[in-house]
Amino acid sequence: MTTSRQQGQRKPRRRNDELLKGVFEENFPDFLQFMYPNSADLFDLSRGFTFMDKELLEVIPQREQKKGKRIADLLVKVYLKDGTEKWILVNIEIEGGSSKEFPFRFFQYHYRILDRYEVPVESIAVFTGDHRQHRPSLYRHDGIRTSIEFRYLSYHIFDNSEEELLKTDNIFGYIVLACQKALLEGRVAEEELAEHRSTIARALIGSKKYDKDRIISFLGFLKNFLFIEDKQINRIFDSYIYQVTGGTIDMGVIEILKKQERQAGIKQGIEKERARAEAEKLAEKLDSALEFKKMGVAIADIAKALGLTVEQVNAL
Repeated sequence: MTTSRQQGQRKPRRRNDELLKGVFEENFPDFLQFMYPNSADLFDLSRGFTFMDKELLEVIPQREQKKGKRIADLLVKVYLKDGTEKWILVNIEIEGGSSKEFPFRFFQYHYRILDRYEVPVESIAVFTGDHRQHRPSLYRHDGIRTSIEFRYLSYHIFDNSEEELLKTDNIFGYIVLACQKALLEGRVAEEELAEHRSTIARALIGSKKYDKDRIISFLGFLKNFLFIEDKQINRIFDSYIYQVTGGTIDMGVIEILKKQERQAGIKQGIEKERARAEAEKLAEKLDSALEFKKMGVAIADIAKALGLTVEQVNAL
């Protein structure tokens, strides 16, 4: 097994932003209940809710997403009990970001949605860094006799203790706890990280609130998010799930998780092979283009014949 010394020398794995975004989406009603204790009186989830990915992309262009790693943001249309529509903007600050420009940036996103779509916007910032992470909840601009004050709901994963999160009986509380423990990766032995992972799994299963499909999905998230390389530790975790449920979640669930992991590995292998083949094909085209270029063939004709751009041929 991995020793503490070995674990301390190993660099922690980068968080998977898309993985976190996915678990927020899948458990969005629980997220609302977690953030708004009176959510049952506020939101009419019987009318459903809609993820506005296209609209969010128009508000936060791809270049901004790449620069600020904003791929974990969410924009969701919900309905209130009074029949009105509201859009909820969720900004997830990943990996301890503490940008001083965040309040202004968040104000920009809020205003862009309001201006473009003319719908009321509820803005929520979720901070997933360590205790030192700055977690602002206000943007203020003062002119001479003009001022702007933008307040929004701000939550940090350490706003609640481990004990409080385990008692929430809300799957989102367990997600928050997983975010807390993920910060330990690379700092503690994998055995200790495994203990935390098992504690969270036991809390979820013990709540008796979620069906088998939700449990399977969450366990898949948990195994990937609190990532452990040691295969023996992972086998122990699989067996532990079976034991702790007393057969409620049978080994078939574990097999489903393993099958999902295998399929993910196969898909990744296929994508790598496809990328390799495309790279080889492009290299062959570029070699041919270079030969034609040396022969004096017009660049535009070379590009058209080989399916390349003029820029690619010019660069040779």
